[in-house]
Amino acid sequence: MDGDDEFHNAMSGVVPLDTPSRVPIARPRKQKRVEIERPTVAEDPNKLTLGHVPEVKPHDTLAWKQDGVQDRVFRKLKLGEYEVQAELDLHRKTVREARVAVYDFLKVGLAKGWRTVLIAHGRGEKSPTPARIKSYVAAWLRDSPDVIAFHSALPNRGGTGAVFALLKKSAAHREENRERHGQKSDPD
Repeated sequence: MDGDDEFHNAMSGVVPLDTPSRVPIARPRKQKRVEIERPTVAEDPNKLTLGHVPEVKPHDTLAWKQDGVQDRVFRKLKLGEYEVQAELDLHRKTVREARVAVYDFLKVGLAKGWRTVLIAHGRGEKSPTPARIKSYVAAWLRDSPDVIAFHSALPNRGGTGAVFALLKKSAAHREENRERHGQKSDPD
């Protein structure tokens, strides 16, 4: 007996199944597309830059005022004639740490109604990148909506290693000034 005969003998009596020649395959149901809600990452309210800023030199005097700030007010700031209500020391801080510290300091100052503050940034004379923090502080103060003027401090208050900053008045302080000077309040 050869292989074919053996196969036929083994298959004798086998009957085909009573099923269609094609068996349908169960396909997975089409799933509805579900949008996954991603947790929203809170946007950093601190807009003070970490990018490139104009470089200043260690002994440069910093001076800037917003349009509308009276020359007399700016001169008094320059001469240190306003009482400093708070001080911030940025010595030994990185640029990132200084950025957060300045932002938080200005927000607290505005909330507490501070008008004049002193920020000690140092000159950075011995730093590999001289006056780096000083350069950033100058840019941050200029870009901050809470600051209306700044000027390097007097020699006895830090000189070109510190800066006096004049903060804008809070709404309550503006109203108090209007009443003190007999002016009408702004209608709400």
